[in-house]
Amino acid sequence: MTVNPVDSTAGWYLNAAARLWRMKPLGSTIREFHRSLPGYAPTPLVSVPEIAAMLNVGFVFVKDESQRLGLPAFKILGASYAISRALSARLDVPGVALQLEELRDRLGSSSPLSLAAATDGNHGRAVAHVANLLGLPATIYVPDGVSQAAKDAIVGEGATLVVLDLPYDDVVQHAKSASVGDVVLIQDTAWSGYTDIPQAIVDGYDTMFAEVDDQLREMGIDHIDLVVAPSGVGSFAQAVVAHYRSTENAPAVLSVEPETASSVTTSLNAGQLTSVSTADTIMTGLNCGTVSEIAWPILQAGLDSSVTISDRQAFAAVHELAQNGVDSGPCGASTLAGAHAVLADADRRAALSVAADAVIVLLSTEGRAANPKGLVANA
Repeated sequence: MTVNPVDSTAGWYLNAAARLWRMKPLGSTIREFHRSLPGYAPTPLVSVPEIAAMLNVGFVFVKDESQRLGLPAFKILGASYAISRALSARLDVPGVALQLEELRDRLGSSSPLSLAAATDGNHGRAVAHVANLLGLPATIYVPDGVSQAAKDAIVGEGATLVVLDLPYDDVVQHAKSASVGDVVLIQDTAWSGYTDIPQAIVDGYDTMFAEVDDQLREMGIDHIDLVVAPSGVGSFAQAVVAHYRSTENAPAVLSVEPETASSVTTSLNAGQLTSVSTADTIMTGLNCGTVSEIAWPILQAGLDSSVTISDRQAFAAVHELAQNGVDSGPCGASTLAGAHAVLADADRRAALSVAADAVIVLLSTEGRAANPKGLVANA
């Protein structure tokens, strides 16, 4: 079923029972894998007291993913882990993520394998980057609307770039059809019969949240009241829900998406997976019309709330964060825009139990270099 996303019910969703739902924790093996990657270090968790005052809360922390393992976005966490799991299985070592050095040695210089992905920017670059580290070719498929800078960055990682005059969801289908035989598709959305790799991508994101937990403890803060995450196909929001629904004193989780690509909010309000028609947005990485099948049950059960925002709100948030010393592109800054939209409304604020002394974590998933389109002043 496809609906027009411009709908009076599409801009806000609330599940009052979500915080009672629980999942089992993933454990430490994923973070151990990431620690083995060259150049690994936790990304900063930045306190922004001026924004906390504007939102009338105790603390606001921004998880700054503008530099993650040499790339300007968080996506390499999921891509690297999923690639390792997928290639380890191809090498008859299923169920583990071999370190990249061992993978490279086992693959050798004459491996017939190659990697592929559809992307609206950061995911494809991350796949290409890891392929380059492994000495494997990669083919990355993108919609024509992706910025030239993002296209150039993918090519700069050594990948073959295929530009298609199609919406993102159709580009995914094209990549799926083209990935046969020795071509390993590394896609961050799931469908029937294709779930293991998307789940590994989701699991890979858990390292970010483990870092947040450690960083807050080091600051003497033992709880979070609200975590805000951007949402495209829902995989990142799925990872956020999975992590924080496996902890004690679980915080509320709010997802944010463009009002022109409201697949998560629309589906949640409809009570079923519902694809939406999308339109151009500066939040390029969130311009997705269909929720991942493996994300859907997690979001429906464990996501407290979802809100949609405009390009103007995202654009303003980019500059507000910049004024507070945080490098954030429009997808990452969408979390601040979503926090403003929700916390300025007394009823929504109360529904999420956000008091004046609340601790809020905004997950800023990209720097401005990841999406120069988000700096266009007429957003």
